[in-house]
Amino acid sequence: MLQAAKYIGAGLATIGLAGAGVGIGLVFSSLMSATSRNPALRPQLFQYAILGFALSEATGLFALMIAFLILYS
Repeated sequence: MLQAAKYIGAGLATIGLAGAGVGIGLVFSSLMSATSRNPALRPQLFQYAILGFALSEATGLFALMIAFLILYS
C-alpha cells in the first residue's frame, strides 16, 4: 500500500516537468517573435531568453528531484 502511494505521489510530482517544457517553449517562441519585430535588440533579448530558460529548467529539475525523493525515501 505504501509503495503504491509512493508511485502515485512520484507521478503527480512529475507534472511540473510538463510545465517546464511549456515554459521553455514559450520563452523561445517569444524570443523569435521579438527578434523578428526588432532585430537590433537580439543580443539583449537572447540574454533574457537564456535567463528564462534557466529558470524554467530549474523548476522542472526541482519537480524531478521531489519525485525521486518521494519514490526512493
